[in-house]
Amino acid sequence: MHAGQQDRLADLRLRIARLEGGSRRTKPLPFGLREIDGHLPGGGLARGALHEMIEAGLASEFAGCTTLFTAGIAARLKGPVLWCLTRRDLFAPGLLRAGLHPDRVIYAEAEREREILPLIEEGLREKGLAAVVGEITRLGLTASRRLQLAAEATGVTALVIRRWWTVAEKDLVHLPTAAVTRWRIAPAPSELMPAPGLGRERWQVELLRCRGAEPRTWILEACDAKGRLALPTDLADRSDQAADRRAAAP
Repeated sequence: MHAGQQDRLADLRLRIARLEGGSRRTKPLPFGLREIDGHLPGGGLARGALHEMIEAGLASEFAGCTTLFTAGIAARLKGPVLWCLTRRDLFAPGLLRAGLHPDRVIYAEAEREREILPLIEEGLREKGLAAVVGEITRLGLTASRRLQLAAEATGVTALVIRRWWTVAEKDLVHLPTAAVTRWRIAPAPSELMPAPGLGRERWQVELLRCRGAEPRTWILEACDAKGRLALPTDLADRSDQAADRRAAAP
């Protein structure tokens, strides 16, 4: 079976799974910000689905902001989290800072990149997990459809962090995937404070793609100790953020 046939077969399985599993859909996971929740279909991030996270800005290959953004999402889900990775640069105190206690995290370390996707897929078949996080460089349509199918079948949320170490690898993140949402996170200037280092970290959070919603960008304060984002008070009246509030108003 050639690649084109595999893609069509995976797409057919995905459509069948949606038809069969439509009645089993769970309530989306809200961010707790009406600016975001009011923009997302169903009022939050779809559970039992594949979501893709990308980092922009300086040192984006380390995916520092994206890792904390992803940890904040996982922190607001109940249950253990499987984290699949190949590099030993994940800082457990940083996860705790974003609300994800290290005791909840199960680490699955692989020697090679190609071993990560099977680990994610296998983890998604375990119904007792809250989420599976995977750090990967390459993610094609066929592989992402398999992850989406596995997530839909069990209701376990898949959170994929795209990492790279060369320009060629970085270009791979622009290729299409079957992820329900694609996000891009970048550092943003913090509020000016009397002394350096006192302001809460800020991110530029971009929803690049979402089924049933238009792309949108927010400037937000980073996850707190419970995994919650916040809208900066000094930016609340900015025209782009204000438009989000009007769209989200009942």
